[in-house]
Amino acid sequence: MNIILLDQTEVTDNRAILRDRRADHIRAVLGAACGDILRTGIINGPMGTSRVTRLTTDAVELETLHTGPVPPRPDTDLILALPRPIMLKRIFSQAATLGVGRIILINASRVEKSFFAASLLQRENYHPLLLHGLEQAVDTLVPKVMIHQRFRPFVEDVLPDLLVDCPVRLVAHPGPFPSLPAVVSPPLRHRAILAIGPEGGWVDYEIEKFQALGFAAFAMGPRILRVDTAVPALLAQVSLLRQVIAPVSAAPCR
Repeated sequence: MNIILLDQTEVTDNRAILRDRRADHIRAVLGAACGDILRTGIINGPMGTSRVTRLTTDAVELETLHTGPVPPRPDTDLILALPRPIMLKRIFSQAATLGVGRIILINASRVEKSFFAASLLQRENYHPLLLHGLEQAVDTLVPKVMIHQRFRPFVEDVLPDLLVDCPVRLVAHPGPFPSLPAVVSPPLRHRAILAIGPEGGWVDYEIEKFQALGFAAFAMGPRILRVDTAVPALLAQVSLLRQVIAPVSAAPCR
């Protein structure tokens, strides 16, 4: 936990009292004492600091000052064919840590329909996982989660509106497709949306529907990855493409 996140409703007159795992972390892991300054942030709001004003066995009281910046919205959105709940639990935290603006969970031909009945898809169950990822990454902006149970209505009626500000559109799929750097020339300077399918991959119809909306299909290589491995690996690749510095042309010899 590299930042303590507070809900705005927990702060009254610049003071907050914590009695949950955050208080345990402040006492046991950080070893904080009265007067210590901690890095804190308001969920979906600014970052700042808080001073420990009181420590007891069951509570930590903070005096807060959140005048720092609100982190920018991450430049990557994730479309994900709904995986098994045990995998999705890990993916929520991983995606929030690596930085995504939206997590869009959709159906696909090879998705088990019973997955949509999982209790994990209820906000009260996945929201803490997103916060865990933000605490690791030192961020306050919670990714927006969207869930769509029908593939065709999603790609035909919903997805076009989501693409308005996403000029870079990518769909990962094992097969005879080029690598990611071959379809996205670094440095990547625009908003991107990345679609990752189920472990069995997208079917041809699904790939064609994405391509009709301007998605470039790419493959990671010959290895077939589990979804909870592919998501952080691909998000890391997109992040790397954003960090590449454009080469400087050499001056002509005279």
